[in-house]
Amino acid sequence: MERFIMSKLLKWKNSPYRKPLILKGVRQVGKTWILKEFGSRYYENTAYFNFDENEEYQQFFETTKDVSRILQNLMLASGQKIEPEKTFIIFDEVQDCPNVINSMKYFCENAPGYHVACAGSLLGIALARPSSFPVGKVNFLQINPMTFSEFLLANGDGNLKTFLDRIDTIEPIPDAFYNPLYEKLKMYYVTGGMPESVLMWTQARDVDAMQEALSGIIGAYERDFGKHPNVSEFPKISMIWKSVPSQLARENKKFLYKVVKEGARAREYEDALQWLVDARLVYKVFRSSAPGLPLASYDDLSAFKIYLVDVGLLRRMALLAPTAFGEGNRLFTEFKGALTENYVLQTLVEQFEAAPRYWSVNNPPYEVDFLIQRENDVIPVEVKAETNTSGKSLKKFKEKYKDQVKIRVRFSLGNLRLDGDLLNIPLFMADYTDKLIGIALKEISED
Repeated sequence: MERFIMSKLLKWKNSPYRKPLILKGVRQVGKTWILKEFGSRYYENTAYFNFDENEEYQQFFETTKDVSRILQNLMLASGQKIEPEKTFIIFDEVQDCPNVINSMKYFCENAPGYHVACAGSLLGIALARPSSFPVGKVNFLQINPMTFSEFLLANGDGNLKTFLDRIDTIEPIPDAFYNPLYEKLKMYYVTGGMPESVLMWTQARDVDAMQEALSGIIGAYERDFGKHPNVSEFPKISMIWKSVPSQLARENKKFLYKVVKEGARAREYEDALQWLVDARLVYKVFRSSAPGLPLASYDDLSAFKIYLVDVGLLRRMALLAPTAFGEGNRLFTEFKGALTENYVLQTLVEQFEAAPRYWSVNNPPYEVDFLIQRENDVIPVEVKAETNTSGKSLKKFKEKYKDQVKIRVRFSLGNLRLDGDLLNIPLFMADYTDKLIGIALKEISED
């Protein structure tokens, strides 16, 4: 399997400003595999230490801050060779090992010749805790579920990806490419981007095994909820997690605590929700009061939507059968297009540094699904799960903020085209949003 994060890891390796790396990502997203694969491709050898399997290794970090002593102990205990510049050192499952995380400061300051990476399933939680974290002494990378583009490669459809890579003008996609891409996207909605699920489909073509893989991942996440230091939070985290499909099935997808439990109040459940956000199992998308810069300064903290880390997991949790794949547009439109919105959000998170927001007004009701910040532009985005795309909210947004809107974006099953300042992106091209906006803005400025 080819993962695009490999190029970021290589950039990290070759940087003159390289610091110890912390790789964040949810359980079973492929952290260990990518680090080991990276080590085998670009280093003479890899020294791998798993602190969940070998808890006794933690003691080496408790007794000293001397990096050479720590490494000597690890080498003697494990029989693994470690050499500066030549060995890639992987510390895995470090979320419960604060001394290991803190030692990165000493690797950075006193032993910069060693190439070291830490990974862990709940690192987002661990890093959110107040501790003597090595601020400014580490580099961060986030690995997310596989994108649709990565799915195409895994499925043996490199020709389709190559075609998409070469697009440099806004014009309709020929049917010879459009139709297979549309079908492959439906497959991706079914499998999602978790590597095990993708593997079960692309290599084995085993639907039952793919379903089992997704169920297993969901089960593993739910067991992790018990790792919250406050035991009373466990049922709350679980209830919020299980409410996500119901939250997204509503016409207005704004998160409501009463959907979690009748009579539930924000103050009772907000810590549990924050745990899920810190763990990156859910994305929290705030309502924006206006398209100003930076986007974060216009957040309405009382109104937000939540989405799942992966579209395949959402489908599995919603108990939508894989057979929906063969039923026309059903996967795109089922429960108010929630899968489609979730999928688009995942691609936007991958491409833009600022987290997306959404915009809405009540009287009369209008809602723009997402706002994205691209350089110094705020761009309204509408997601349509069907070909019927009236786009009243986008029109309203432009009327209200006409001086601030250079371009509007709509994702739909319609073909690639530019109507004035409205860019229609076929859903299967969502990974190319940033590039397509750039091309469209250039075409608009030349008109």
